[in-house]
Amino acid sequence: MPEPTVVTATATGSVVAADYFQSYSVVGLLAVVGVLFVAVAFGAGRLLRPVVPTPEKLLTYECGVDPVGEGWAHTQLRYYVYAFLYVIFAVDSIFLFPWATVFAAPGYGAATLVEMFIFLGFLAVGLLYAYKKGVLTWT
Repeated sequence: MPEPTVVTATATGSVVAADYFQSYSVVGLLAVVGVLFVAVAFGAGRLLRPVVPTPEKLLTYECGVDPVGEGWAHTQLRYYVYAFLYVIFAVDSIFLFPWATVFAAPGYGAATLVEMFIFLGFLAVGLLYAYKKGVLTWT
């Protein structure tokens, strides 16, 4: 009668860990290949391009107008705030798509619904805070 093989917890754990890190090694290898591809492209461009610096080429170019005055310009801060609020709500809408797929799965409906209302509550508090501060008024 053959002897039964006994697999210890450490041997099983190392096999699972090896499979786990092997999947990440593929991602890491792909990242390295991507970085090398970009580095080779930039290096080839640097070696192949002609380098003939002239005073006109060293000027700051903006819409065909010769630069006059200082490089600093006053910018309205409110535009950055609008952009920031847009990014916040765009990222939050990205979270709604995975939530909708989990919500449709059996057994997760009530828990995910409560979590989403908590999430939307935080968004509403942030939007209310921005409204109270007068950020959302266009002047």
